[in-house]
Amino acid sequence: MISKVLFRVEGGAEMNLAVSADESLLDAARKAGLAIDAPCSGNGTCGKCRVKVIGGKVESGNRRFISPDDYADGWRLACASRTESDVTVLVPATAGAYKNRIKVTELQTGRDKAAFEHLRGELRDMGYLGSVSGHQGSGIEFLSLDMGQASADDPLADRERLVRGIEEKLCSRTARAIDLSLHALRKLPQILRESSFACTCVIREETGGGYRVLDIFPAGEAPVLAGLAIDIGTTTVAAVLMDIQTGEVLAAGSGGNDQIRYGADVINRIIESTRPGGLERLRKAISQDSIIPLVQSLSDSAGVPLEQIYRVAIAANTTMTHLFLGVYPDNLRLEPYVPAFFQAGRLRCVDSGLDVHPDAELLLAPAVGSYVGGDISAGVFSSMIFKKKTYSLFIDLGTNGELVFGNDEFLMSCACSAGPAFEGGDISCGMRATEGAVEACRIDEATMEPVLTVIGNGKPSGLCGSGLIDMIGELFRCSIINARGKIVREGKRIHRDEYGMGSYTIAQNLWITEGDIDNFIRAKGAIFSAIRTMLIMLDFSVEAIEDVYIAGGIGSGINVEGAIRIGMLPKLPSERYHYIGNTSLYGAYAMAVSCGAAGRIAEIAHGLTYLELSAHTSYMDEFIAACFLPHTNGALFA
Repeated sequence: MISKVLFRVEGGAEMNLAVSADESLLDAARKAGLAIDAPCSGNGTCGKCRVKVIGGKVESGNRRFISPDDYADGWRLACASRTESDVTVLVPATAGAYKNRIKVTELQTGRDKAAFEHLRGELRDMGYLGSVSGHQGSGIEFLSLDMGQASADDPLADRERLVRGIEEKLCSRTARAIDLSLHALRKLPQILRESSFACTCVIREETGGGYRVLDIFPAGEAPVLAGLAIDIGTTTVAAVLMDIQTGEVLAAGSGGNDQIRYGADVINRIIESTRPGGLERLRKAISQDSIIPLVQSLSDSAGVPLEQIYRVAIAANTTMTHLFLGVYPDNLRLEPYVPAFFQAGRLRCVDSGLDVHPDAELLLAPAVGSYVGGDISAGVFSSMIFKKKTYSLFIDLGTNGELVFGNDEFLMSCACSAGPAFEGGDISCGMRATEGAVEACRIDEATMEPVLTVIGNGKPSGLCGSGLIDMIGELFRCSIINARGKIVREGKRIHRDEYGMGSYTIAQNLWITEGDIDNFIRAKGAIFSAIRTMLIMLDFSVEAIEDVYIAGGIGSGINVEGAIRIGMLPKLPSERYHYIGNTSLYGAYAMAVSCGAAGRIAEIAHGLTYLELSAHTSYMDEFIAACFLPHTNGALFA
């Protein structure tokens, strides 16, 4: 049976679809490109894909996440609902908030600006930024030529005339082959004649030797030599457009990773890629639906044509790089966890579908392991811990948790399966860092009344990662919950179900349950036990850590004292903790402006030792011990 479904997006457009009886409302929305958040990828375990049926009849078996009153009012889970007639479905505005209202790090304000400017200073000190050329710079530069008019006495073809002019201009350099891109060749005849055979060339020094003419402009024009840096996160995508000669930021922006509609975590997306057409759907979701619109908006904002973007650098985790390139990723989740590549080699943007200069080089930060990707090798470079004599701990807190420990002599890395709790998954009141998310809180110990900090300053809709960490820390500080995460106080904000399971009311129609707290404790336990396991493997104590560098979107709003109180981070003096922003994006920026920086990041990735936690039995013992507040070993946090 085929039914007609009218999706009516709250405050937005309407969409009519034909849906078969075996398709869920979520399946239909995905086919149409309609954004409905589903962190569990439609498995019915997260309860986030709520929609309201306002006309017609659907069959819906899963009522676990919907109260009797809401069910009677028409609310259903899109993943568990199938049509029995023509229906009209209201999609709440919050269902698509992950796509366009995500709060991520910014380069122009606050601590993020300070962290980014610190990196730029380090790049200058290392000779990777400023008036540098060749290996240290991007390898791309302007060349002005005046070749003289063609005539009957000198009828040399335009291309050969240009090559001759370049050879004469570069006579002081070692003789090398000179080649032209098709893009430049097509522009060549008209530009030479418009400007009396004088022109400005954009040339790139090739890795294997020689030069390639990427572009050509009339004499006297000095267009921007633009580069692009992109961080592809599991949840968000951020990008910077810059002048690769000076490093000046021309535009910056961010948005959601549209792959989220296929699941919040990489495992769900890998599984989706194995289904018929799944790999191409995921590739398009990140490339066509997420990156290309973002890059176009940066191009428009800066007034720089897309075809003048000559170099693109991308940092991402291992799964994201596979899906971006359309490379089959299923072996990443299957023992022995072998990816298709760590280093992708030389690539062109045009082959990946990025609509920039057709000969623009595409650089991917190299991965270290299946779950320690190029975002971490780029992040380690940004943190500069590879230059330090003292021991540092680098923590990237996002949808996944990755750690690096070491100094200028060694670096060890690992990834922990913290689950999606830090991005709102597995938490009934959880949500991503979008408008309406509680990102910080304080609870009065006597009255148990909370004071909330909400993104957008509006009505609270849920807890994002930093808000969840704060909330659990405050509940524990106020003795509302015990070491096992059970609610042990009573009051008007405490409610219990028929089985005695407690919940704490955060705001009207918003509460956190003991089940949520238990899920969070396992997530924080994964982080701390990974740190402990890595230190024990290396025979180091926590006190050996001189600095802890916290990166990632969640890290920007994290309350370090609260995170220590609940046993998520080691007990160290607060001055040893430093928030350093979106280090994946910063590392991609460094790769875009400097071949030298790109080479150093490749060296870092090659030198990182990858610790597979699941192969060490001690990790499970550490994990179980860490699944209490703060820990079964109280001396660690005394």
